[in-house]
Order: sequence, then C-alpha cells, then structure tokens
Amino acid sequence: MSKGLGTTVGRSSRRRILRLAGGGITMAALGAGLTGCEDELATGGEGSTPPPRSASPEDGKAPDDGKAPEPLWTKSTSAQTYGDNDELVAVDGVVIASGDPLAAFDGATGEERWSLPDGAVPGAPLLLGDGTLYLESGKYDGSVAGYVPGSGKEAWRSRLGKEYRQPRPVAVDAEQVYVIAEILEADGSSHTNVIAALNSGTGKVAWKEQRDLGTQQNGIHAAVQGRYLVYTDFKNNVTVRDTATGKQVWTQKTTKTSYGPFVVHQDLVIVPQGQRLQAFALSDGSEKWSVRTEEFTGFREPSLLEDVLYIADSARTLWAVEPGTGKKIWQSTALKDASAQVPRQFVKVGGTLYGATDLDKQGGIHAFDAKTGGLRWTFNDKSGDYHSWLVATDGKRVYALHGKKLHALPA
Repeated sequence: MSKGLGTTVGRSSRRRILRLAGGGITMAALGAGLTGCEDELATGGEGSTPPPRSASPEDGKAPDDGKAPEPLWTKSTSAQTYGDNDELVAVDGVVIASGDPLAAFDGATGEERWSLPDGAVPGAPLLLGDGTLYLESGKYDGSVAGYVPGSGKEAWRSRLGKEYRQPRPVAVDAEQVYVIAEILEADGSSHTNVIAALNSGTGKVAWKEQRDLGTQQNGIHAAVQGRYLVYTDFKNNVTVRDTATGKQVWTQKTTKTSYGPFVVHQDLVIVPQGQRLQAFALSDGSEKWSVRTEEFTGFREPSLLEDVLYIADSARTLWAVEPGTGKKIWQSTALKDASAQVPRQFVKVGGTLYGATDLDKQGGIHAFDAKTGGLRWTFNDKSGDYHSWLVATDGKRVYALHGKKLHALPA
C-alpha cells in the first residue's frame, strides 16, 4: 500500500476544535461547530491511567505490576501538530514530527540529526514515498519539496504554476505526488480548487483536473492503491480518480462525514461513517460489506496493519476485523473495563498493538495484546497537555509525541 494513506489537508477538523477547547477556548464560542462530536467526549472518568514507571518490558509486554515502561529517552521538540496521523513518522533511523523548524531525531539516542527552518507548514502531512519525504513548503512559495529523510537534504522540488495557490500534497506513490491547490482569480481570491499529479522524478505536471464548484481544498484524506487515487472530504464524499489521467472513476455520498483517515485494502476502500463501517469496491463504488456497532455509538479512525483492520468505537470497544470480508476476528472490552480512553491511531510491533488517544485524561499510548485486544499497559507523561497523542514505530522502538514532548518507548 502506498504511503500517504489517511492524509489530512486542512486544519479545521472536529478533533482540532476539541483540542483547542481544551486549551482555553470556551465551548460556547464554538457553537454549532461541535455538532456530531459527542463520541469524542465520552471517553472515561478520572484516575485510571497508570504512571510511566518501572523497568522496560520486552516485546511490549507489561511487567508483573502492569505499569508502563520507562521511556528510553525524552526530547523537547519544535512540533506543531493538529493530531493527524501523518504528522509523526519514523524512517531511515530517524523520527520526525511536523513543526518549524522541521527536525529529525536519531531513533536510538534522541540526538538531533538535522533541522530545516521553513521546511514544512506546521501540521502539514509528512508523506513518504520511494525513499523521499514530501512536504508542503513552509516558505509559502507555491512549491512542493522532497527530502532525504536520513539527512534532510533536498532531493526534489516542483511548482504547479503561478495561477494556483500553495499546492498541498495529499498522497504519493512510486511515480507521482498528488496535490490539491486553490485556483486564483484575477483579484487574488479563490472559489475553486484543482487536484493534480506531479511526476516524482522530473517535477513536471502529469495532469490536473478542476474539482466541482463548492468543494474545499481543506479536510481531504487521500490514499493511492494501484491505478486508483481515493479521497474523502468534509462534504460527505468518497471520490476515486485514475492515477494515470486524473479522470474521475466514480464519486458518491456517504451517510455521514468521515472526519478522519480511512483505509484501502486490495480492491476495497473502507470508510467509517458513524455507527457504520462500510467497504466499497475501488473499481465502481459498489458496497461489498458493512459492519455496524451499537446504537448511539460511532466508529473512530481505522488502521490496517499486517492485513488486519483495527478500529475502536466510542463505547470503548476495540475491534479486529478481516478487511476483505468485514468478518470480526475479535472484540475487546478492555478499554471499558479500565475506564480508559479510546485510541484512534495504531501501530503494531510483533505481538503488541499500540494505540494513541486524543484528549489526555485516561489516555496516552495504550499497549494491547494483538491476538486478544487485552490491555497490557498505558503510558502517559502526566503533562496535562491538551494536544492529541501521536504514535509511530520503526520496528525497534515506539515513538510517542504529546505536544512538544517526544518519547521513545521500547517495542
């Protein structure tokens, strides 16, 4: 599966609204913007998260006392994140968090390897493809740049054209970088946007297609699977385009807006829509399977790891699902039993599944038994920072970002 899966472009997600509220903005001032966010808030009470102490376990397993492991190292960073899954990456021996300056830390020691002022727009996706890190330029000069992750050296740069404003990468594969940009009017305003493909070798524009009037350049999640570019938006749309030509293969409305990432598996795109998790055929948009959770309960963001789809719901049930069929592998109520918060991003190392949560209370980084969903331990730095947790792994360590604190945990 190509990198760029579940990418978010734009900063106006409901998750960000809730985090800003936690940082001091009153709920009254947010008004109707909180519609549909109840599942974000129903995540548990006080005092259930164990402190991060005791000896580091092997293979993600908890010590006998069930406490979380000590961090291998902790560093302060320049991170400026908004809680989207692709704002923290681990690749080529370094771990990188979106921020200004963009900085890469040695995965083993935490020492800074390189720093890049104006390297990326804070909160913008860090897209990996064919050994290159693709970024929206932090200089706001209309360019998209590619860097060698291990060294920070520039390897590629492209511009869509002066008639477009700030192209934003949304997905990448081995041959192309896919961007969305505003189309500028003569007076400098913009009412429409374009989706385009840039050749990742030459930087030349492979194709560009104007999107429908009323569509937005913000709130896009995208993925590439073979000849298909798939994306969702805040307008309740799922759209598939041909990667070779940019022509629309199909588009259709969903029953509820998908505010977070989706997954693609073989010939399917799988999208959470509130109470429903639905799989569509990439070729024509026909429904292939659907799973429902309990009434008044909503699915969170899914992750596809080693051909298993992991997803939690707002009732604090964790699911493992066969992505090809929708068949349940297991369900776990360990989160509910521990009054712990629901994760919405997952990584897996060996037999342990790690989940990152949103708001801080009873959250952090959960470690689960990947075969049963049993909760092994929860790591929380007790900082009280209102930012969402983010998690990434290089297979040797698990990296947890919380606000400006980056922790390395044993995997």
